[in-house]
Amino acid sequence: MLARILRKRHNIDCDVVDPRGWVLRGVSSRAEDYRADMASYYDVVIGLHPDSALREVVYSARVRPVVVVPCCNFWSEGTRLGRDQLLDAIESHHARYGTSERVILNFRGPHNRALVLLPIRPPVR
Repeated sequence: MLARILRKRHNIDCDVVDPRGWVLRGVSSRAEDYRADMASYYDVVIGLHPDSALREVVYSARVRPVVVVPCCNFWSEGTRLGRDQLLDAIESHHARYGTSERVILNFRGPHNRALVLLPIRPPVR
């Protein structure tokens, strides 16, 4: 839905990358697993509940700005992480590669926390 809103209301080109191919009609998509090496193609990467692509989305922040809204702990298989611990773990990892900022999204619910991850170096154009 976000891709459709960005395209229709703001004329921003978007691709939804989802191996299941689940997208709204008229939304540009790629039915494949997301990989961090795809990030250089995009201006920004947005991971809304990226599930098993969580690490790849976060790794993308080494070269491009990333907004990620994690919902499930696909970060650490052997450790149970709640929402705040998951955000802490991602921020701790990303500190080596850039800066981060937590954002509370304007809706209620346990998964209304986002991280804005920026690379140390600005993207090369």
